[in-house]
Amino acid sequence: MILPVKRRGLLFILSSPSGAGKTTITRSLLERESQLNISISVTTRPPRPGEVDGKDYHFVTKEKFDQMKENNELLEHAKVFNNYYGTPLAPVEDALANSQDIIFDIDWQGTQQLKQKLVNDLVTVFILPPSQSELERRLKSRQQDGDDVIRERMQKASDEISHYSEYDYIIVNSDLERSITQARAILEAERCKRRRLTELPDFVRTLMQDQI
Repeated sequence: MILPVKRRGLLFILSSPSGAGKTTITRSLLERESQLNISISVTTRPPRPGEVDGKDYHFVTKEKFDQMKENNELLEHAKVFNNYYGTPLAPVEDALANSQDIIFDIDWQGTQQLKQKLVNDLVTVFILPPSQSELERRLKSRQQDGDDVIRERMQKASDEISHYSEYDYIIVNSDLERSITQARAILEAERCKRRRLTELPDFVRTLMQDQI
């Protein structure tokens, strides 16, 4: 829904342990929400099969990544499984000023960094798996990682889940379609928050004058 009042965009954060479903939910939201764009991160890890530079990630060298950090060109950054990830700042600032929403598929560390810089623009959602056994099954079904990597991801999952209380909303992803519906409902409600409607006072004054 397009509101008749200009609003500031928001940053919609989805976090979860690997395999809980945040990437699938993110893709579904992007297909269904015309005002929603994804934040394309920079990373030092190599592309996975099917990934495209500039669409899935900006793949950069460690030297280039360090340079971006030194020049304050990153909104947040983190080291995950011996690779580095970060969010370019300029595209985010432009989107917020032009009533566009940005979705982030990042971990709790990145979320904490965003809170330090743009806390009033954040909407944070943590995706939980229905069980540890289901989480492991999903990781194996992706057929992207070897057994050693899957064990490492499962060991890290408990630490990631322990940060659930730092988030505004929780979705238990036992049913994908229901989880997508919940995420869309959160997004729509947050778009209507009064503090995001930057031209609301002028709009209300116009309404009141029309009644005189």
